Amino acid sequence: MRHPYKALVTGHSRGLGEAIARALLAQGIPVLGLARADNPALADEFDSLLVQVRLDLSDPAAVLGWLEGGGLAVFAADGDALLVVNNAGSLGPVAPPGRQDGAALVQAVSLNVSAPLLLCDGAMRVGCASVRVAHVSSGAARTAYPGWSVYGATKAALDHHARAVQQDAPPGLRISSIAPGVVDTAMQTAVRASAPEDFPRLERFIGLKAAGQLSTPEAAAGRLVAHLLSDAFGTEPVVDVRELA
Repeated sequence: MRHPYKALVTGHSRGLGEAIARALLAQGIPVLGLARADNPALADEFDSLLVQVRLDLSDPAAVLGWLEGGGLAVFAADGDALLVVNNAGSLGPVAPPGRQDGAALVQAVSLNVSAPLLLCDGAMRVGCASVRVAHVSSGAARTAYPGWSVYGATKAALDHHARAVQQDAPPGLRISSIAPGVVDTAMQTAVRASAPEDFPRLERFIGLKAAGQLSTPEAAAGRLVAHLLSDAFGTEPVVDVRELA
């Protein structure tokens, strides 16, 4: 039976993005995965439901070119509703201003902000009667951390994008920016490798890992996908999965 939903998931090649894609695929929802690399394990498990496109999401010209080339429209053509999960993201330069690598800063803004906004806009152009957009945000969007000015600012941009788009109220669109909690992914490994002088809160995150207080990607993805598919999705523009009923 054809599923009424189709889903685009960015950064599906590993970590939380892989877990989100798997959770959707397991429900019979076709997934278009966008990432710099393919995911062979997902392809083996869900060959008939998974479409993979290698795309550098930190290159806005490449993202725009892919959208203008009709890739998303072709994928969504026979679907009643389109889900967009903007998961791909970068921690960016971890340092106070004056010690931030300029190229890494530009790349983080392009990946964390430009790509999700372009994909949201592109999703509204494909003609589906219903579109649901989930930005994967962070607690760092809502709490300032020293050393994370770039990461926090880019995630806060997603939160505010969701708030403003709700004010636009485009017909058929539901949107929410969702913080998934502290998830045990490669990004958390990078956090724990930060220099203490650049990230003064380092010991807190080392402690969370040591105490087993990190969520698994599968658990976080399960809560996120359940919310994405629920009637409650989009009623609040900014949510945290840890606060969902």
